[in-house]
Amino acid sequence: MPMARPDAALPGLPDDAEQVHAGDELTPRTPPQPATTLSEAGELLRALSAPVRIAIVLQLRDADRCVHELVDALDVAQPLISQHLRVLKAAGVVRGERRGREVVYRLVDDHLAHIVMDAVAHVQEGT
Repeated sequence: MPMARPDAALPGLPDDAEQVHAGDELTPRTPPQPATTLSEAGELLRALSAPVRIAIVLQLRDADRCVHELVDALDVAQPLISQHLRVLKAAGVVRGERRGREVVYRLVDDHLAHIVMDAVAHVQEGT
């Protein structure tokens, strides 16, 4: 009886569909990512790693905010909020728009809020 090669295609699947076992099911294998993509993802996660920055993202998820609104909502000193906003801005997480004498901050996109919300939900599930 001939043995099937481990790299042989499974019936009904394209020859190039790499599969892995997940329980009793076969699922597509995640393709490797370029090193630059992984590095940039790591930088993004580092930018989101501080508790104050997580709190800022949660606040901006609800609405655009000025620095003084973040100071009031989070009970954190203005220089510290500004420092964290600089980190988030440099990482492409937030964008600031000048309106008169104030700068209003907003999230660049909803993906980032989802990352933070998923992390918070994960921690709350364990408690």
